[in-house]
Amino acid sequence: MGSIGMPELLIILVVVMLIFGGKKIPELMGGLGKGVRSFKKGLNNPDEEELGDLEAKAARAEAARKKIEEAQKAEAAARLESKSEEKQA
Repeated sequence: MGSIGMPELLIILVVVMLIFGGKKIPELMGGLGKGVRSFKKGLNNPDEEELGDLEAKAARAEAARKKIEEAQKAEAAARLESKSEEKQA
């Protein structure tokens, strides 16, 4: 199966012109362009809901990091205490 050549593209163009008419095609292309611009804008600029979700995730990550640090400090303190008890014994 080959690629689409010039004759096939011309046939498709004629069919589209017959279906939509000459005046409707620029309107359709304008709507398509607006949709693409809106999509790109949405990718580059997250909305408020997405920002809120990201801030909530960051807060949860920070809380988890603090809990891990506290657990590590408690574990280190317990090791030091057990070593000092071993030295005294």
